[in-house]
Amino acid sequence: MTETWYIILPSILLILALLGYFGYRLSHQMRGHLQQDLQQMVNNQNAAQLQINQRIQTQEQQITEMIYQRFEVLNQKIQITLDKNTVQTHENLSHLRERLSVIDSAQQKITDLSSQVVTLQDILSNKQARGAFGEIQLQDLVSSILPPSAYEFQKTLSNNKRVDCLLKLPNPPGSIGVDAKFPLESYRGMVTTQIAQEKDAYAKVFKSDMVKHINAIAEKYIIPGETAQSALLFLPSEAIYAELHTNFPDIIRLSFEAKVWIVSPTTLMATLNTIRAILKDATMREQGALIQKEVALLMKDIGVLATRLQKLDSHFYQAVEDIRLLNQTIEKISKRAINVEEIELGKNTEDVLGFDEQKLAS
Repeated sequence: MTETWYIILPSILLILALLGYFGYRLSHQMRGHLQQDLQQMVNNQNAAQLQINQRIQTQEQQITEMIYQRFEVLNQKIQITLDKNTVQTHENLSHLRERLSVIDSAQQKITDLSSQVVTLQDILSNKQARGAFGEIQLQDLVSSILPPSAYEFQKTLSNNKRVDCLLKLPNPPGSIGVDAKFPLESYRGMVTTQIAQEKDAYAKVFKSDMVKHINAIAEKYIIPGETAQSALLFLPSEAIYAELHTNFPDIIRLSFEAKVWIVSPTTLMATLNTIRAILKDATMREQGALIQKEVALLMKDIGVLATRLQKLDSHFYQAVEDIRLLNQTIEKISKRAINVEEIELGKNTEDVLGFDEQKLAS
């Protein structure tokens, strides 16, 4: 048994050695092939990565160029817009400087004017100036509505009293005097003070002034046989007019009794328009006879026109009848001319004459 192992063992060892050798060679070859395959894969991956990198670089370059071009276009547009805005801004600044210079000049003129003119309050605080202010407003209203023949300013009446304006109306009612002066001091004190006692005191003074003024107008500007039985008190302030009708009904009632009608610019305008209608109606009445005469002449002319139209119509009818007869004659002449053309030239004169006589007889 031992000898057998001695014989088999070298063979086994040889076989094992051969197996190890061949295994080593096989593993070495496989490792070589594997390394080659891995190297090939790495090379392929590197090539693919290189292509991808080239493509990425190409796309990046294209994107960069496209972005650059768009930025160039956008930059040009922005530059054009900035240039336009700059020009417009310069123009606006130039216009603004011109306007500021005009405003400065106007402000200087206003300052100079304000240092020279008197304020409206100073004008109204003076009775004479206040009367002139009311007269000017009255003149503007009257002259803008009525014809010049219907009014007269600063008219002296038979009692040697001068009225601010005399409205010339036919009888009745007759001419109406208009006074443009009004008491303002007490009214201004009444509306400006905040103390109740002072307000009441000013109200009493204002009422007394208005009563005196109304009675003075009735006494001076209502003259029987010369003026109408009423007069107008013109207040060139709607505020005073409203104050009277709101808080002083006694003054309004007194003015009705004295036949002195209190009017404001608005109500005077309505009154003047009514007067203009009255004047127009009176003028129409005065011209009634002339209008009737002109209407009669107009009717006479219309009659003559109708007669001449009838004659023209008869002449026209006669002309139409003459034209109709002329047309008949022309038709007969045309028929006879046709008959003459139909005569045969080869016939003798007697046949011709006989033919003509028959034709003419027909």
